Amino acid sequence: MSEELKVDGVSIAPGVLETIVTLAARDVEGVAAVCGAQGLAQLAHKAVNKQSMRCVNVKTDGESVSVSLHVDIAYGMHLREVGEAIQAAVVDAIKSQLGVGVAKVDVFIDGIVFES
Repeated sequence: MSEELKVDGVSIAPGVLETIVTLAARDVEGVAAVCGAQGLAQLAHKAVNKQSMRCVNVKTDGESVSVSLHVDIAYGMHLREVGEAIQAAVVDAIKSQLGVGVAKVDVFIDGIVFES
């Protein structure tokens, strides 16, 4: 992602947006990992093929942001409820920290993590 988000004359780097999304998702009960093992494997595979894939991807249109992220969920958790909680947490974090709207948050559940 090479787009910067501009909010009231302030430019926000893409890495900042990705960090906000990652931290918000990690705090949701039931999230075992953001960009878990399967996501890392996909990332390595894509890197070999010279294509870009990120575990957290944030795009801006100048007025709002669209987010997609890959997560692993703890075994026994209700997947839909955790996914919806992730969406709500990400929207809240972006709105409260950046003051911009969120067009969509796509959550991809890549795996389930069992307790060791």
